[in-house]
Amino acid sequence: MTYKNEFIKFMVENGVLKFGEFTLKSGRIAPYFINTGNYKSGAQLAKLGEYYARCIVENGLKADALVGPAYKGIPLAVTTAVALYNNHNIDIEYCFDRKEVKDHGEGGLFVGKQLKDGDKVIIIEDVMTSGKALREILPKLASAADVRVEGMVISVDRMERGLESRLSAVREVYEEFGIKVFPIVTINDIISAIEQGVIGGKEYLDKMKEYRQIYGAEI
Repeated sequence: MTYKNEFIKFMVENGVLKFGEFTLKSGRIAPYFINTGNYKSGAQLAKLGEYYARCIVENGLKADALVGPAYKGIPLAVTTAVALYNNHNIDIEYCFDRKEVKDHGEGGLFVGKQLKDGDKVIIIEDVMTSGKALREILPKLASAADVRVEGMVISVDRMERGLESRLSAVREVYEEFGIKVFPIVTINDIISAIEQGVIGGKEYLDKMKEYRQIYGAEI
């Protein structure tokens, strides 16, 4: 089983990926839902970091630091850094942003690695819906140092067009900032996993494909 299929199975087993009928924030009625809030144990987080680390290694991403945007990105960046060291012998620093600049103690906007000009960073997030988290972290990074963002790693790319665009949020981010987003899996991977019997949900296949046809991004 590929690590992508392992991850999809992992999401289902932990109640993160569910099938049914769900009303999304956008108002769309989707046949599946991804709730990363269901990751809440040490065992889950340790395993999750392994998948993020595998995605980074397989895509050949290299950087001086992992950046975890507050708040969801913080534990993700930490567990990914641990997994990179334990499983791939890659020792990489990490940092995360504060909601407010600290004016005492060590000060600064970031906790962890103190970024400097020329550093290469990888941003770690859970899912991307609109690119809001990236748009919020980029000016903070720019205020700290002249860094280069090598990429952003997320768990799932829904490959879904925006409310006012034919492009997906992932593609919009690339068009706007030139930053490539690397998902561990895509919705097409999830559909394939159902078809292959890796996970259940064949009764939702038609609705999944129909939703994909209606709301799928052009690119």
